[in-house]
Amino acid sequence: MSQAWERAYLGLGSNLGDRAANLAAAVERLVATPGLRVLRCSSLYETEPVGYLDQPWFLNAVVEVETSLEPAALLQRARAIEAELGRQPGPRWGPRPIDVDILLYGQRTVLTPALQVPHPELWNRLFVLLPLAELQPQLTTPAGQPIAERIAELRQSQMVSGESSQLAPRSPTL
Repeated sequence: MSQAWERAYLGLGSNLGDRAANLAAAVERLVATPGLRVLRCSSLYETEPVGYLDQPWFLNAVVEVETSLEPAALLQRARAIEAELGRQPGPRWGPRPIDVDILLYGQRTVLTPALQVPHPELWNRLFVLLPLAELQPQLTTPAGQPIAERIAELRQSQMVSGESSQLAPRSPTL
């Protein structure tokens, strides 16, 4: 029996090389993945690094997909895309040509040593919430707080530049 298709949201980030080209290449590889359909992509956001601060700023986006892949298989594909685009092991939160994270996978909660969904830092990172809000403006935190309110709180302590002036859905191209 085949797996049902579920909506998922993937966070993309890059701070080495041609960042926009790296994000576009990741989306192209997602489009070419059997069992996965890219539905929409957010705008690009330039964001300060988190954790390891002595590195270039990141370019970030969120991609909305439908997939028949199970979460573990989607993670495996995300890691393969990272490797194809030159990601090497390095310091946690360190510089990288590409990062592909599973943010949300339907209504599922996944807790394994390799994967946590929803992403454990989802609600603490402005660079994730701004592009996610373009695609899902009605989303709420587990406590019921609207995503727009959480974004307003995080804007007081986190830096983002180059963002779109309005939150609106985008086509599947970066």
